[in-house]
Amino acid sequence: RFNWSELIPLRLWGRTLGLQTENSQFLLEGMPFRIFGGSMHYFRVPREYWEDRMLKMKACGLNTLTTYVPWNLHEEERGKFDFSRNLDLEAFLSLAAKNGLWVILRPGPYICSEWDLGGLPSWLLRDPEMQLRTTYKGFTEAVDAYFDHLMPIVVPLQASPIHYPLCPRYKKGGPIIAVQVENEYGSYAKDPNYMTYVKMALLNRGIVELLMTSDNKNGLSFGLVEGALATVNFQKLEPGLLKYLDTVQRNQPKMVMEYWTGWFDNWGGPHYVFDADEMVNTVASILKLGASINLYMFHGGTNFGFMNGALEADEYKSDVTSYDYDAVLTEAGDYTSKFFKLRQLFSMIIGQPLPLPPMIESKASYGAILLHQYISLWDVLPPLLQPFKSELPINMENLHLNDSSGQSYGYVLYETVIFGGGQLHSRDHVRDRAQVFVNTMYVGELDYNTVELTLPEGQGFRQLRLLVENRGRVNYGLALNEQRKGLIGDIFLNKTPLRNFKIYSLELKPDFMKSLRHVAGWSAVPDYFVGPAFFRGRLWIEHQPQDTFLKLQASPLFGWEKGVVFVNGQNLGRYWKIGPQETLYLPGPWLWKGNNEIVIFEERTAGRIIQSVDIPYLGRTQYVD
Repeated sequence: RFNWSELIPLRLWGRTLGLQTENSQFLLEGMPFRIFGGSMHYFRVPREYWEDRMLKMKACGLNTLTTYVPWNLHEEERGKFDFSRNLDLEAFLSLAAKNGLWVILRPGPYICSEWDLGGLPSWLLRDPEMQLRTTYKGFTEAVDAYFDHLMPIVVPLQASPIHYPLCPRYKKGGPIIAVQVENEYGSYAKDPNYMTYVKMALLNRGIVELLMTSDNKNGLSFGLVEGALATVNFQKLEPGLLKYLDTVQRNQPKMVMEYWTGWFDNWGGPHYVFDADEMVNTVASILKLGASINLYMFHGGTNFGFMNGALEADEYKSDVTSYDYDAVLTEAGDYTSKFFKLRQLFSMIIGQPLPLPPMIESKASYGAILLHQYISLWDVLPPLLQPFKSELPINMENLHLNDSSGQSYGYVLYETVIFGGGQLHSRDHVRDRAQVFVNTMYVGELDYNTVELTLPEGQGFRQLRLLVENRGRVNYGLALNEQRKGLIGDIFLNKTPLRNFKIYSLELKPDFMKSLRHVAGWSAVPDYFVGPAFFRGRLWIEHQPQDTFLKLQASPLFGWEKGVVFVNGQNLGRYWKIGPQETLYLPGPWLWKGNNEIVIFEERTAGRIIQSVDIPYLGRTQYVD
């Protein structure tokens, strides 16, 4: 049994030792310590719910919170940094300390995490020679500039007191007991000097806490760096897996940095679940072997907006909006059977009573919401969007936008003039999915699997339009350098490359959505309409708003097919009738008492109503093997 009641951040101000390793165990301020950790990402959870989730961590028996830091949110445009509102990392870490949780910080710069480009900003790809996650000068200069802004926030919140010139705010310490060097680099391993570079980038900016690396078994020996404790990631505890750590480092404590409590979902696949009893039995086995553990995820949250990642193994598969992960808490922060089984396990190990679990937040079913007005995308282009003109197609990252940072997310519309019809061939240059129109008539789609379409013959000159969606950049594997989106090369009509494009950037950012409210041309929704178009409606709430889930019903004849939902200007994320996910999580703090504006960008066929329901539906389930 371990009694850690005195080993909490606010009771150890003025400490000097922090987390150390000695004779195969962790010591915290010289006392034996086991890390019972859980992952929760501040950028996937509304700020108003951070503390609720932390209290649930404590009630489960955890003593440590782990979080990634997403570079692509904190520096969406090059040289412009945002650590405010839901990205206020200092507030998040301070709140962890207030609630008695230590922190393992995983600042990247690469984080994987089923997050677009593994957290790397897409503007890095404007450089045609870019080599991500290496010591390529263009990459390290960008990392250095980012760390110069990030580390002054992080350094004063380390457990060990430090006075460092870059950090004028001197504090007595904070909750950070360990910092991870990069993330799963052993599975990438393109540059033998890179991990040393990242380590020194941390140390030179004042990081003094224990350093760690994190890899799966196959990448473990390739992701090491001198001076950092190697940790391992897995879901199934194979015989001898933890002992394998002894082959890469002797006489060190064993740590499972990512014990996968569930799994993530891709569009077109099932909703994955992982058996609760098997999970808890594996956690018990890990602890019986004397190891420390971090539950990835304790609470998954949501890939709000366009931030989901993707996989590219045999084929490209983008991740769904929900990051429920079948984790210990649901996407909306509710308890699961895993929570109570883990709480029972941890309470037998910890020599103190656990706090009572907080009450769960009620969910609301606001019923049917009528989308009463619409406006076609074609009617929005002239007043709200000005095109770029280019002889050749340009990928979204290299568009002249956002102070030379390009376009990161959303859609790009490519227009050119054609004469006659014939065979349109993409040569696999569409990233990731293009709807093809002749004038405003829908012809078909081009993507990874469909690279050719027949365009109908017609009289005179006509407009060819390709509305290309970035469905999410790959976040894991060796293809990170090839994640440019939009049209990444020539498109051919009858074997002749098309030229002279008008290119419209459809980022769907807040300023655009505000302008959309006032544009002329909104009209009543007809019984049947084929997009792309924007639809809007109102949700009236009488009392204090509560969490709810929006269901966009699909049907064989007409209904919502594929698009994005905005509520009061907040981008909830994507929906798609192929599933598995059928509801979008709408947090109560994003709703107002009274009128709430709902805007939907639908790519194809639209319904007339959406449903607000109090139960999520994430799709047909399949157990993780």
